[in-house]
Order: sequence, then structure tokens, then C-alpha cells
Amino acid sequence: MIENEKVEEMMLELEEKAENTRNALESDYGAIRTGRANPRILDKIEVEAYGGMSKLVELGNVSALDARCLQINLWDKSLLKAVEKAILQSNIGLTPSNDGQVIRLVFPVMTEERRKELVKQSKKMGEDAKVAIRNHRREAMDVIKKMKTAKELSEDEASACEADVEKTVSGYMSKLEEIISAKEKELMSI
Repeated sequence: MIENEKVEEMMLELEEKAENTRNALESDYGAIRTGRANPRILDKIEVEAYGGMSKLVELGNVSALDARCLQINLWDKSLLKAVEKAILQSNIGLTPSNDGQVIRLVFPVMTEERRKELVKQSKKMGEDAKVAIRNHRREAMDVIKKMKTAKELSEDEASACEADVEKTVSGYMSKLEEIISAKEKELMSI
């Protein structure tokens, strides 16, 4: 790799953006309901509590009772109604059951049609992540091109930098492919 502070900074920024994109995809995939009880489906739900908004996962323990049932045990039982309301408004497709002590979420068995629909949705999310990484590559290549035009890099150095960018992007693209195919496999398995 070229010993140039601007190039190193650009490569670090590319890696950081690509890593953030990969993490965002994994986070989004965690929220896709697969028919199995996965506490991560509740990660983005916010509840009106104590005069502000709090994340549901910060208000109590969420545990999987079995493959199809989550249990939410709140530290403050006075929040049961607010949590129930937040879950209903979140559009995760589950109806909470409140017994006055805990809230249970039962995941219905998914139909083949619904599984295929979710695979389609997950592939679109994966493609969006790939597009984001391609955009990061384009930005990095633009920086290299400007540096070459400004004579901050020679032709050979610019070519080496472009190769480094391509290598980094290829690595992240294959990581995304693995994540996408794993999610598809998870969605299609019963």
C-alpha cells in the first residue's frame, strides 16, 4: 500500500463505511420475522415511558420460551400497557398477550408464500446494501482520481490504490453474499 496520509485516510473511511453497511444489513435482517422466536425483532421498538421514549429491550428482560414464543418480563409492571401499545404500533405482525405480569409474543407458523415474500424482501435489502458499498467504492475512486489529477499520486500509485479499493470492496461484497444466502436459508427452513 502507498505511504500517503490522504490515501490511508480514504481507505480507513471506505472500510468504516463498508463495515457500517454490513452491520446495518445484519441489524435489518435481525428484525425480519422468521417464524422462530428471535428477541432481536424487538430491538428497534421504542416505548413511551417516564416522560420520554425508551427502547423496549432497556425496560426488561426478553427471553425465548421456546422456538415460537418470546416473553417480555418488565422491571416496572406499570409499563405493561405502554409496551403492549408500542408492539401493536410497530407493525412486526405479532399480537402481544398481557397477563398482568409478563407479555408473551407467539410467532405463528409461516406459510410457504410468506416465506417466499420474506426472501424477496431480504434479497432487496441485500441488494440495497451492495449498492451502498458500490457507492462507497465510487467515492474512493473519485478521491484517487482527484489525487492523480493534482499530481499527488503517480500513475502506478493510483493503480495500486485502485486495486486496494477493489480488493476491499470485493471482500465486503462476498461477506454480504454470505449474509444474504444465510438469511435466505434461514427463512426457507421450517
